[in-house]
Amino acid sequence: MNRREFVRFAGGAVTFPALFSMSCSTTRTRKTSRRPNVLFILADDMGYSDAECYGGEVRTPNLSSLAANGLRFTQHYSCGRCWPSRASLLTGYYAQHIRRDRLPGIKMGNRPAWAPLLPAMLKPCGCKSYHSGKWHIDGTAEQGGFDHSWGTEKTGCDWNRYFDSQPWKEDDLQAPVKEGQPYYSTIAIADHAIACLKLHERNCPDTPFFQYVAFYSPHFPLQALQKDIDKYRDTYNDGWDRIRMQRLKRMQKMGLVNCKLSEREPDAVPSWNLSAEELQEEIGPGEVFQAVAWDTLTDKQKEFQATKMAIHAAMITRMDHEIGRIIDQLKQMDAYENTLILFASDNGASAEQIIRGDGDDSSAPMGSAKRYLCLGPGWSTAANTPFRLHKHWNHEGGISSPLIAHWPAQIHDNDQLRHDPCHFIDIVPTVMDLAKVNTPDDSPNPAPAHPGKSLIPAFSKDGAVNHDYLWWAHEHNRAIRQGKWKLSARVTMDKKTGPWELYDISVDRCEMNNLAAQHPNIVKQLDQKWHATVRRFLNDLQT
Repeated sequence: MNRREFVRFAGGAVTFPALFSMSCSTTRTRKTSRRPNVLFILADDMGYSDAECYGGEVRTPNLSSLAANGLRFTQHYSCGRCWPSRASLLTGYYAQHIRRDRLPGIKMGNRPAWAPLLPAMLKPCGCKSYHSGKWHIDGTAEQGGFDHSWGTEKTGCDWNRYFDSQPWKEDDLQAPVKEGQPYYSTIAIADHAIACLKLHERNCPDTPFFQYVAFYSPHFPLQALQKDIDKYRDTYNDGWDRIRMQRLKRMQKMGLVNCKLSEREPDAVPSWNLSAEELQEEIGPGEVFQAVAWDTLTDKQKEFQATKMAIHAAMITRMDHEIGRIIDQLKQMDAYENTLILFASDNGASAEQIIRGDGDDSSAPMGSAKRYLCLGPGWSTAANTPFRLHKHWNHEGGISSPLIAHWPAQIHDNDQLRHDPCHFIDIVPTVMDLAKVNTPDDSPNPAPAHPGKSLIPAFSKDGAVNHDYLWWAHEHNRAIRQGKWKLSARVTMDKKTGPWELYDISVDRCEMNNLAAQHPNIVKQLDQKWHATVRRFLNDLQT
């Protein structure tokens, strides 16, 4: 059977050959060896340095525990934006290669038939797959091979509001009713994930599972439970400049980075943001348009901004608490030891400042259901410490993500760092490696090879995973990294691509020392490789 026959798309739905129809056994054989389970937890717009184990002051004890008993990757990359990262994560391809992001000659659209989602690729080994939370991929989760799913496409949680969505209900799953407790999407997503695990334990205890838990936190709007906000009441009063320096010192001591602190860039504002005047009119006098020096703010602005970051931190702390509940369920069902848990963020923190949905009620308490606030460029710069720029850009601040790997049965280098540069394109090869599933490639027209590498060798040794190069593009931003060299170009104010900048990432990951003029040959070579990749994408989509 060839790769193109492996998954067929009929009317938008994924169908599988009868050969691969496999049901779960309900016979319990706990003591027999099993393929490992995989739990992938994805945060949304969380900065590289937000969590404690990556140098932050945000309280994340469950992530810290996973890191202390597992590995932290220091050079893991996303695609810099929500939907490209998710497409790359679940298919193993760069988003533009499969029409999930734009390039000249490539429009956004549905994935080609040769790019199924990971759950479809896992079907042959009998793996059950579950999705909870944000989707943001073409088609539905069920069409992509998930056995159970709840999120945006089911009128469930919505990233425009955290308190207003409806509880979930499926044929054999129902949200728990908790008297007097307000609905909050982060809790509801964890509830659904736990319900899926309980269902799996009841029906398929000896079958491996892939669970994809995609939280909305801490994506805007800044909305959190008041009891969580109260934990950070005075934490951020000293401002983003002081927080950045504190984080950098901790990160350097941990060995996460060896570079200096990038400079604040007040001109780096997403083109779709509200103007300074609109922010003052619609949000109030406490809002700040740019990442300026903290000491230049008024007292009202300082108080307002400190509260915003407290809400951002509260959202992450609540997510961490819910992650702890999911982990407790794994332990209760005796699946914790043999489950690879991976945690990452879909991109860097966001400098966006917009208002969606039914607007912002400035008379309501900050962080409540009626407010619509965004983190903004000042605190986004701090969340991405020490890197440059934000979500949407392809500089390090936009594409660097934490990656924690925890697997008690196989990862024994506890509390260690891995400096291997890696990317979301590596997740599919990693999971397929664990599942011992090979995708057939004996067709006369096989699907393009996945560009990623399995990260399994890195679980035992630092430096064991090597890519020829890593590649990025998004909304006129672009980048390519080969070894220590990274070529980056950022979108200009007139929405065009600026000139290439060259950085030695081994010593200058904050991208402050542009070496393009000193090394024109390296710029030329990397430029040619970047464009050759685009041509390959175009060719594959036309055949």
